[in-house]
Amino acid sequence: MHPKNINIQDFTYQLPEERIAKYPLKHRDASKLLIYSQRSITENTYSNIAQYLPEKSFLLFNDTKVIEARILFQKPTGGIIEIFCLEPHEQYADITTAMMQHENVRWKCLIGGASKWKKGQVLEKKIEYRGSFISLHVHYIEKRDAYFIIEFDWLPADLSFAEILHHAGLIPLPPYIKREVDPSDAERYQTIYANHHGSVAAPTAGLHFTADIFKKLQQKNIVWDFVTLHVGAGTFQPVKTDKLEHHSMHGEFIEVTDNIIQKILENPGQMIIAVGTTSLRTIESLFWLGVKIILQPDIETESLVIQQWDVYELSSKDISVKKSLEALLEWLHKKQIKKIITKTHLLIAPGYEFKIIGALITNFHQPQSTLLLLVAALIGVDWRRVYQYAMDNDFRFLSYGDGCLLFKN
Repeated sequence: MHPKNINIQDFTYQLPEERIAKYPLKHRDASKLLIYSQRSITENTYSNIAQYLPEKSFLLFNDTKVIEARILFQKPTGGIIEIFCLEPHEQYADITTAMMQHENVRWKCLIGGASKWKKGQVLEKKIEYRGSFISLHVHYIEKRDAYFIIEFDWLPADLSFAEILHHAGLIPLPPYIKREVDPSDAERYQTIYANHHGSVAAPTAGLHFTADIFKKLQQKNIVWDFVTLHVGAGTFQPVKTDKLEHHSMHGEFIEVTDNIIQKILENPGQMIIAVGTTSLRTIESLFWLGVKIILQPDIETESLVIQQWDVYELSSKDISVKKSLEALLEWLHKKQIKKIITKTHLLIAPGYEFKIIGALITNFHQPQSTLLLLVAALIGVDWRRVYQYAMDNDFRFLSYGDGCLLFKN
């Protein structure tokens, strides 16, 4: 069956509010870990995850960093306007470029209280900064279908937009964590290896990893590296249409160096394990980028994007992972660039054939979400057994909850 014909009602389960973790555990690696391998289910804790990973596995983590995407402005009348930064205006090539802008920048945003904000009215926020103040202004530029275009400008102008957000904004917790942001969230809703600013949500599988776990991985000759996918707010959107063909999959920026692609090519027999659904979507996208290059050798950078249904409709029958990744590397070298930066709208659902990934480390996901569809694509109908086991054995769900290690069927 083509994934377009999937009925989303087949991918639901009852998730009581009390099973959603509102806070992380005191210790990151104390979270429970469900292990699904060869159709059997066991459990342990994340601190012992290394013992379940094959020796010389290659783990790929998402090193994106959550930005303080929520900014509150007070109108002169006292009303509060909340600006939620989604992603940069299309005039910028990528998120990193937009985050490094000085003096002013345009951004796609959601606005809380938009009806109370008159177009043309400039809002101002002053933030204490090194014995003086940052003066931040926001301008309402235009309304689009699902978001607004907002322009920010600020003084001192030598600060980057990333620095402005750090001082002016709040960490955006997922909508299902129904509480105010706690000061501890600034650290705990961030992986210990977070590096590149740009996400509005954490790659939550990585929240469990600690320096002690990395030490145990090293002792077992397990190697790891990092890719980048900047997680967008669309990751929290459940599928609201009956049939998947009517769902519009959100796009997210990915960044992968030629060195990572080369490492995958050099070790064809190793188990490649994605830490998180974002890492998985990034890595699987690499294969399809190579396929597009093989099918269109003269493809330009702006067209090298993975669209929602590409992977089910592109002719890839005789294209191996080796051939695809070699084509991608050759394209990068021809362009004299060391990193692929593009967008992926890759929707992985039952019917998808995994090309590179052999296992996934991930948290437990919302009913009727594209993330749950991805899990079902990886382990088949056993996703129900896995989730029922987690429900019956007091696992904590969603972003601050427990997780699982799933080996592909």
